[in-house]
Amino acid sequence: MVAAQTTTEGSTTTSPAAPPKRVAALIAVLGSLTAVAPLATDMYVPGFPEMGSSLHVSDSAVQLSMTAFLAGAVLGQILIGPLSDGLGRRKLLISGTAAFAALTFVCAVAPTIQVLVGARFLEGVAGSAGTVLARVVITDWFRGADIPRYFSMLSLVLGIGPVVAPVIGGAILSVSTWRAVFFVLTAVGVLLVLAVLAKVPESLPPARRNAGGLGSTFRTMGGLLGRRTFVGHVLTLGFSTAALFTYISGSSFVFENIYDVSATQYSLIFAVNALGMLLAGGAFGVLARRLRMNTLLSLGVSTAAAGVVGQVALIAAVGGSLAGTWCCLFVTLAGIGMVFPASMSLGQTLARHAPGTGSALLGGTQFLLGALASPLVGLFGTSSATPMAVIMLGALACAALSLTLLARPWHGHGEFRGTAPSVAAA
Repeated sequence: MVAAQTTTEGSTTTSPAAPPKRVAALIAVLGSLTAVAPLATDMYVPGFPEMGSSLHVSDSAVQLSMTAFLAGAVLGQILIGPLSDGLGRRKLLISGTAAFAALTFVCAVAPTIQVLVGARFLEGVAGSAGTVLARVVITDWFRGADIPRYFSMLSLVLGIGPVVAPVIGGAILSVSTWRAVFFVLTAVGVLLVLAVLAKVPESLPPARRNAGGLGSTFRTMGGLLGRRTFVGHVLTLGFSTAALFTYISGSSFVFENIYDVSATQYSLIFAVNALGMLLAGGAFGVLARRLRMNTLLSLGVSTAAAGVVGQVALIAAVGGSLAGTWCCLFVTLAGIGMVFPASMSLGQTLARHAPGTGSALLGGTQFLLGALASPLVGLFGTSSATPMAVIMLGALACAALSLTLLARPWHGHGEFRGTAPSVAAA
């Protein structure tokens, strides 16, 4: 017997067959797949100067390889997520991860910047399979309080990835060239293919797949985009990510150029703030068993907004300070650390009838708004802490408006009535 559950929106969902017995191994592999994007994005950043010299191109041309990867990651999620609702998850995970490994090898041996940029775009498309489908596999197999718990684990990976990746890249560059970074990523891709083959069976049996073809896929996507509450969670997650990317791209200028901290001291500040984000994400996984996810999402958005409002007020009052800026940003990052798993959990629950399409819209918007926000601090200037603070404030204000006007958390959409185990089968 298989248990059925009802969400607060009234849709009934039926639990699939039980997930693998070794759930810890499954979640470890899914988390590793989620780490592909931050690793591929940030590991090679310390090698930018050497890449320019090696390929005889400008810094802006090298940075274009980053833009190409992010664009590919957005497109890949939008394509692969909906396709998985009709084709299943496992084949796309294996082929996407294998293609990521092959294309990363092409990046490692690229003779020109044109080849590198083209390979990076395709690498982003292929690598997005792990990012988008890790969320979907969790949605396929788990129910109730297990959903936020496992999404909080994936969010921990997304939070720690940008911190660890440049450190790993710097260590590789200390003993080799920028090409070695891509050789290491190639090896990571190969290992992930083997891990998927061993630990991630198909989570969407043929009987539950969307057999309507491409037209049905687009109708499903249009239907999700027509649901006010779902769009609210997509935009809340996306704008919160924009605030995070603004912090990642601008915080080094603020702390090192304006407050005169050393690179080592900045690394410590960045690590402490990342720890706050990780702890908040972990707290969400625990608290979601006792409190509504919508309540925790509202708390996360409010906390993040309060931190950045404090930062703007501090700059307006006294021009800012090292300790004050650090404290305000710590609060902001902690709030974002709670927003990520909450928005993902609620969004995927609302899109349970088409989890691949839902994951594509959530992840694609997240990457798109994050990529658009990244260069804004440099565009508006790095001689003051004001641009970063104001851009983050604008992004989080948009997140709060999306939550309030569209998601309307007080209605409790996306919550499950009562507590349910991940699978209830006799």
